[in-house]
Amino acid sequence: MVMDSIDSSSSPPSQSQYQYQIGHPRHFYLAVDRLQFKMQTLVDLLDLVGRRPCLPIVVCCSTRDDLDSLCSSLSPLPFISSSALYSDLAEDERAFVLDKFSQVVTRWNQVNHTGEGNEDDLRKDDTSHMIIVTDACLPLLTSGESPMNAHLLINYELPAKKETYGRRLAACLTADGIVINMVVGGEVVTLKSIEESTSIVMQEMPMQILDIL
Repeated sequence: MVMDSIDSSSSPPSQSQYQYQIGHPRHFYLAVDRLQFKMQTLVDLLDLVGRRPCLPIVVCCSTRDDLDSLCSSLSPLPFISSSALYSDLAEDERAFVLDKFSQVVTRWNQVNHTGEGNEDDLRKDDTSHMIIVTDACLPLLTSGESPMNAHLLINYELPAKKETYGRRLAACLTADGIVINMVVGGEVVTLKSIEESTSIVMQEMPMQILDIL
């Protein structure tokens, strides 16, 4: 599918343990016909979901080259402000990026869970915010960093191992969040393997994606 068709221990849990404690996020897959369509499909998807005010989004990829490509392609999106977690970010810069995202998460929770704010304020002041990150730069929960608690996690590249998938969930996603896995060709086998080894049910992403956000 291409997006132009869319309208108990006292010690802290390890990241692998957290995979099964995080709650019940919803997992979807988005099948892309060909690899060369993948970036444009993501741009189309984000151009749509970014219209939700103050939506906190994380996009995960595997390599620095892909991170650079994603930043270049996604930064012009009009409804989303974006940041990237690079391995060479200074500690204070990394803390700033994560703190800014935490503020967006707090605002999202206020609007959607407590009802604070009004519609006019949202249209004027709130934009969606996205962090783009590789697996190497995810928050280190075992070192005391807090999870990002995004409402939407997009796996631009599907990890080959279930442990990496679980780590992304733990580091990036809130308990009631949504995961969209972008899948091309042979990655369907990897998706099925993760599904079977984790008891996660992967459903095809609905055409009306805004209805589930």
